[in-house]
Amino acid sequence: MTDSTSLKHLPAVDQILQYPAIRELCDRHGHACVVAWIRSAVDQLRQQILAGQSISPADLSSLVESETLQLGQAEQMRYLQKVINATGILLHTNLGRAPLSDLAVERMCQAAAYCNVELDLQTGKRSRRGDRALRLLCQLTGAEEALVVNNCAAATLLVLQALAVGREVIISRGQLVEIGGGFRLPDVFRSAGVLLKEVGTTNRSYVSDYEAALNEQTAAIIRVHHSNFLQAGFVAEPSIDALVAIKRPAHVPVIDDLGSGSLVDPRHASLTSEILAKEPNVRRSIATGADLCLFSGDKLFGGPQCGIIVGKRRWIQQLRNSPLMRALRVDKVTLAAFEATAEIHLRGEAERELPFFRMLSKTAGDVRATCEWVLQQLEPVQGVEFAVEACQSQIGGGSVPGYDLESFAITLKCKSSQLLADALRKCRSTPVLCRQTQDRVLLDLRTVSDQDLPEFICTIRAALTEPDRTPAMPPGSQRP
Repeated sequence: MTDSTSLKHLPAVDQILQYPAIRELCDRHGHACVVAWIRSAVDQLRQQILAGQSISPADLSSLVESETLQLGQAEQMRYLQKVINATGILLHTNLGRAPLSDLAVERMCQAAAYCNVELDLQTGKRSRRGDRALRLLCQLTGAEEALVVNNCAAATLLVLQALAVGREVIISRGQLVEIGGGFRLPDVFRSAGVLLKEVGTTNRSYVSDYEAALNEQTAAIIRVHHSNFLQAGFVAEPSIDALVAIKRPAHVPVIDDLGSGSLVDPRHASLTSEILAKEPNVRRSIATGADLCLFSGDKLFGGPQCGIIVGKRRWIQQLRNSPLMRALRVDKVTLAAFEATAEIHLRGEAERELPFFRMLSKTAGDVRATCEWVLQQLEPVQGVEFAVEACQSQIGGGSVPGYDLESFAITLKCKSSQLLADALRKCRSTPVLCRQTQDRVLLDLRTVSDQDLPEFICTIRAALTEPDRTPAMPPGSQRP
């Protein structure tokens, strides 16, 4: 058959649109999107025919339909949707870090309608945005004032730009960190129009280095927590207490960028406080006398993504008056979730109500018992070996680096761990994210909530029983 003859048999877009499955796709994604996918599928077949591939005219329409449906499925997988985290990484950056509490979700839904985000219901007059959330923060940390912006990098940018533009900020060379996504602290300094004044060496810095660097151009001293790496061996750097004690002009604040920012009281005897004991503590930093403390909302706070700034009133007021503040402020839904999370901390119910703390406080025995129960719910599958094995979970999100949590995982040993991991991730019901080795898939149940276990089991069953999908288009085709 000649190329021209095959090309004449390529189906028209209107013809494919009549297929019941394609009409359903239009209902979900819209007519324009589906037409674009059909045209893409037809064009792929056209290119293959022109390249000399032999395709039966009788198969052309079904191939276009199948490819269109696959493009629709691929689009649906790009939607923001619920996934089950069985990686054992509690604060998984790619999965949105800390999952929110039921109370935070409830408050977000309420705030999604009209809400009193800048209105005092008692007086009927305009109020300060997020006023109650900020007051709760002060209660929680012991600070005089507080601000909330859209992430911790934004908090750093705001502080530097508002307090130190055109002048020097003193920082230890060992604290010039790179955070996720390739963003480096020196770049943030430059973007804020601030001059870096590096002191000490990569591995050792002293109070005397900071004191020697003070001059008329000094705008601030900043300590930045290493967050996502550890320094060990021949290392030294001043504590926040030592930096606060440095004799300096009144216009030179000490800024403590805590990164994850633990609020857990280390004096309380619990597994959580033991694990987080080495993390810089916001309450302690404020009590020590730091002028400003910065930390994230979606890490050890266990709330929504935001950057939290707490400290002395005179400095917070300067930040509030900055033109950047309006650009960096959070929306009403984030404020609602943040307020709910702060309430839970103040009630002392973090380990019971915040998902992150529930996961953190599980013992290895707790996780093992859950793994064994789930294993009992799974039917044997030919070619797959099930087991429960010890493993390590990680806190993640740049928090408590180098600390692993003893845990347990369900392991699935099979011919191709990659195919099974793909099937779990691409499941049409609730995708499951796992870890994998060369021949095994590991499902660490520390990060799977009890409420999600029924969906989790359904996804495993579907991934193990669903037949392998064959490609809709002939070999050699390129999907966009």
